[in-house]
Amino acid sequence: MEMTVYNPQKGRLETIDPEITDENTTWFENYRKDQDIYMITDFKGGVIIKELGYGYPVWIYDATRSEIGHSQKKAKKLRDQYV
Repeated sequence: MEMTVYNPQKGRLETIDPEITDENTTWFENYRKDQDIYMITDFKGGVIIKELGYGYPVWIYDATRSEIGHSQKKAKKLRDQYV
């Protein structure tokens, strides 16, 4: 599924084509606001962090779901470091 993501390492938007499956993605059900994280996906040695709202997902290199413990809170902190 092709998607546009924000790449903070390059400071720009990019179009990527990640495969989103149960094996490489964690979905969260406890979200209320647009800024809450609802999905994290491993992709090419990095992680894609998607908020509930209309903002672009963020693709962060050198991080994985397992490194952040598949945690919604840790994903938010990681995203906040880069955005």
